Amino acid sequence: MTGLYTVLLLVVSNIFMTIAWYGHLKLQEMKLIDNWPLFAVVLFSWGIALFEYSFQVPANRIGFVDNGGPFNLVQLKVIQEVVSLTVFTAFTILVFRGQTFHWNHIAAFVCLILAVYFVFMK
Repeated sequence: MTGLYTVLLLVVSNIFMTIAWYGHLKLQEMKLIDNWPLFAVVLFSWGIALFEYSFQVPANRIGFVDNGGPFNLVQLKVIQEVVSLTVFTAFTILVFRGQTFHWNHIAAFVCLILAVYFVFMK
């Protein structure tokens, strides 16, 4: 169950991360913050990112093998990257409807899946 909790915490963390990193672009597109100075956008995004860290740090702590979790550091990082790109893809499709995915994007995701396979291979 620790592995599942780790992945779920990483998913929630990455939802906040994606909103913090890219949500301001949508808000700007919608003309809600298009005249904000850059420092205000940075502070706004940083406030959202605080929630990311509130889930990311426990995920890594719970999931790390030296703390009783099932994953070593490399495995944690690869899982985090796959979760990050999966969340980003869903966010892009749902929020930025004009963005499209091409065959090379799918090929890159296949490579990530292979990376997960190889990092967990004994």
